[in-house]
Amino acid sequence: MYALLFLLDTGILFVSFWVAGAIYVGDIPSARAIQVMQFTLPIFLVIAIYNRVYSIRALEDWRYALGRLAISLVLSAMLFLVMTFYVRSGGDFARVTYSLAIILSFAVMAGLRVLLSFYIRKNYGGRVSNVLVIEDGGPEVVLKGTDRVTADAAMVEKAQTDPAALDLLGRTMRNMDRVIVSCPVERRVFWAKIMRAAGVHGEVLSESLQELGAIALEREGGWSFLVVSAGPLGLRARLTKRVIDLAFTIPALVLLGPLMLIVALLIKLEDGGPVFFVQPRMGQGNCMFDMLKFRSMKVAKLDAEGARSTSREDDRVTRIGKFIRRTSLDELPQLINVLRSEMSLVGPRPHALGSLANEKLFWEIDSDYWQRHSLKPGLTGLAQIRGHRGATETESHLTDRLQADLEYIRDWSPLGDLRIMLATARVLVHPNAY
Repeated sequence: MYALLFLLDTGILFVSFWVAGAIYVGDIPSARAIQVMQFTLPIFLVIAIYNRVYSIRALEDWRYALGRLAISLVLSAMLFLVMTFYVRSGGDFARVTYSLAIILSFAVMAGLRVLLSFYIRKNYGGRVSNVLVIEDGGPEVVLKGTDRVTADAAMVEKAQTDPAALDLLGRTMRNMDRVIVSCPVERRVFWAKIMRAAGVHGEVLSESLQELGAIALEREGGWSFLVVSAGPLGLRARLTKRVIDLAFTIPALVLLGPLMLIVALLIKLEDGGPVFFVQPRMGQGNCMFDMLKFRSMKVAKLDAEGARSTSREDDRVTRIGKFIRRTSLDELPQLINVLRSEMSLVGPRPHALGSLANEKLFWEIDSDYWQRHSLKPGLTGLAQIRGHRGATETESHLTDRLQADLEYIRDWSPLGDLRIMLATARVLVHPNAY
C-alpha cells in the first residue's frame, strides 16, 4: 500500500501539472509546467516521507492522512517558491498554473486516501498492521481487527524446555507487527522472554497497570518507572489557552463593564448588602481559590459551603437574584478570576466544596472526581452546553457532568474551546438556571 500510494502520488503530481498547464497556458503538454513539476516532485516526496504521509496511521486514519498531506504540499510549494526566488527563475512560469496544479494534486490525492481508507475498513477491519492477541488465562482483551489464539497451558510450560513447543510459538508470532499476551502474573516473565527472543513487538497485559492508569514507561539509572500522570497540556497548549482567555476576557470586561455596574447597583439598592458573593472553590491542581459571583441570595441566608443546592422556588434568592441567576449574569464577575489566571473561559465548572448529590459529597460518589482539577476551572464547559446545569439531586447528575469534564480534559483543543464558547450562547438562559 505504501508503494502504491507513492507511485500514484507521483503520477497525480505529473498529471495535475500537465492539466494545469493545459488549462491556463493552453499548451498540451506545457513544457514549462512539466519542468516545474520535475523540481517540485522530489521536494514533495522527501517532505511527505519525513512528515509521515506514508505511515501506518496515515493508512488507518484518513483525517490524519489528509492533514499530513496538506502540510506536505504547502511546505513543498513554499520551499519551491523560496528556491526560485533566490535563483531568480520565477519570472518565466505562471504562479496561477503552479497554484492550480497544487490544488488539483491535493484534491485527487485526498480522494485517493478516502477511497483507500474505505477499502481498508471493508476488507481489513480498519487495520493494516498484523496484531495477535494470545489468551493465556488473563483478562479478555477485545480489540477490533486482531487475530486471536488461546494458548495451551501444557504447551506453554513445555516451551521453556522443549524446542518443538518453542518452534510452535515462534511460528504463531511470525510476521506479526504487534503481539499482546494476556496471562497470569506468574507467567509474565516467561512471555516477556519469549517475545524478546522471537524479535516481535511484544506487550503483556497487566491488570494492576490498568488500575493505576499507567500511560508510559520511563527508564533512568537502570530503574524502570511507570508514568501514571502527565500534565494534560504542554507549554504551547497552555500559552494558546491563556492567549484565548485574555483575547476574549479583556474586551468582555470593557464592553460588559457598564452592565456589571448596573447589576451591582441594583443588588446594593435591594438590601444594602455586599455586591459580590465570594466562595472558596477547588481550582487547578486541587488548590483553592476565591471565586467571585454577583450575590443573588439574602445576606442572612448565604450558604458559604454550598451544602444546599438552589431550588426553583428558593426563599433565599432575592428578586434581582432570580433575574441574574436565570440569565447567568451572576457569573460575570468570574471574568476577573479569568484575568487573575485562577480560571479559564472554558473548563470544568468549579463546584462548592459542600455540594451534595443524593446526600453524598461529590468525591464520595466517584473517586475520579478530583481528576477534573487537572485543568483550570471554567466559566463554561462541555457539561454546561450539554445541558448538565442546576441542582445535583441524583448521583447521575454528578456523574454525567464528571464524564463530560473528563472528556473535555482528554480531548482539549483550541478549536474545541471556541466551539464551546459559541455553543454557550444557547444555554445562557436555561430552565435549570435558578
